[in-house]
Amino acid sequence: MPASRRGSGSVTLLTGQTIAIHTRTHDEEDLPHATKKTMADHLRKYESLFTLTPQRMRMIVEAFTETLELGLNKPNQIVPMIPTFVFGWPTGREKGDFLALDLGGTNLRVCLVTLQGEGKFEISQTKYRLTEEQKQEDGQKLFDFCAECLNTFVETNTGEGAGQLKPGQSLPLGFTVSHSLTQQERIDHGELIRWTKGFGAGNTEGRDVAEMFKKSLEKFQLPIQLTALINDTTGTLIASHYVNPKTKIAVIFGTGCNAAYMEHVKDIPKMQHLGIDPGADMAINCEWGAFDSFEHEHLPRTKYDIIVDDTSNKPGEQAFEKLISGRYLGEILRLVLCELIDEGKPYCFDTAFLSLMESDPTDELLMVIGIFTHFFALETTLAERQFFRALAKLIGRRAARLSSCGIAAIVSKMGYLEEGCSVGADGSLYNKYPGFADRVHEGLQDIFGDKGRNIVTYHAEDGSGVGSAIIAAMTKDRKDAGLYLNV
Repeated sequence: MPASRRGSGSVTLLTGQTIAIHTRTHDEEDLPHATKKTMADHLRKYESLFTLTPQRMRMIVEAFTETLELGLNKPNQIVPMIPTFVFGWPTGREKGDFLALDLGGTNLRVCLVTLQGEGKFEISQTKYRLTEEQKQEDGQKLFDFCAECLNTFVETNTGEGAGQLKPGQSLPLGFTVSHSLTQQERIDHGELIRWTKGFGAGNTEGRDVAEMFKKSLEKFQLPIQLTALINDTTGTLIASHYVNPKTKIAVIFGTGCNAAYMEHVKDIPKMQHLGIDPGADMAINCEWGAFDSFEHEHLPRTKYDIIVDDTSNKPGEQAFEKLISGRYLGEILRLVLCELIDEGKPYCFDTAFLSLMESDPTDELLMVIGIFTHFFALETTLAERQFFRALAKLIGRRAARLSSCGIAAIVSKMGYLEEGCSVGADGSLYNKYPGFADRVHEGLQDIFGDKGRNIVTYHAEDGSGVGSAIIAAMTKDRKDAGLYLNV
């Protein structure tokens, strides 16, 4: 009789769900599982598919840098390099009360940020849940709800006490819209290209959302000036620099991906007609998830990546994002497993599973047992679980190394390597995926050699709250000084 091992335990997933596990695993020779040799052969194949050599990474960085340049030269490029009309870095002397409104995927967040100078601030905030109906009904109604929440927040925070707003106090507002906006012509203007994150509010796409929101503010007669309409990545850049002045780049690695940095106006040829001082600097919202879209000349796509692209809601688009963002990594692993197991429905394998598999601290890999028995009704041997974890690691590591290529492109373009710089990073992948930040740093060293250590990522400051308020403060100061009033 072959020996068997019994084990039991429970696993808590990122969703908070707890799974009970009871296993009885015979020696693997007794069951029709894959042999260790077969798995080793498979793993070698996948290693060759998903591993990026330093040489290949440097080639990607070169192409990436050229793409960024093209977006600065001409409008309507694949990576659009959107001018934000955020001029230069915060001085650190910005002071006063500012409001920030963040229209996210699940909540509407209203913040009162008191800037105290020298990189210090205080923040109070309230979140208002968005219903599915509100996300789908008429767009003007959605902005009316935003104004109503602002009104409630202002009333609640008005009084004579310390840290409260004074009755009738006029407040500048920074509005963060985490959806696709067109290239802005002014900082307080922006047409919505398309809703994302499950929104579908009608009569909004193609319209100036700033004007729609101003109409809603007028209904409630609020003493609020919409000063700046911003993207969350730009806010992350400004907030992170306010607290840590070594910060030169901000990146988001979550369900999507993006970057922002500060560019010299003289190096943005497509803006020359606006008559802005060439010596000025301006934050650029890269929207770099679209790198290598349509032509697919530079990124190392496997057949699994091509399937993910072909079956997505936007085939051909967002090529870089589809290789590195949390929305797709689980699906890439599922497609590899389907080839081996021949079952499973699309997007049933969450990226959180990869994270759990990599972080499983148990000798028997009990978390991996939990995932496969609970979600897929599959029994696995220890060797198979080790193989699955190795696959997850390959896919996660590739995502981090490709992410470092994007950072390296901006570093190369701006000449930051010698002096070094900090990179404010945010997003669920960066914050929660085990080892992601370390792999990004490893990638930067593979690209640049030892000097890659000069580029350090860290957990960014709150872009859509604090960053939005700081940008409102900077914009108010700029316009009060009579600078570039037309933008």
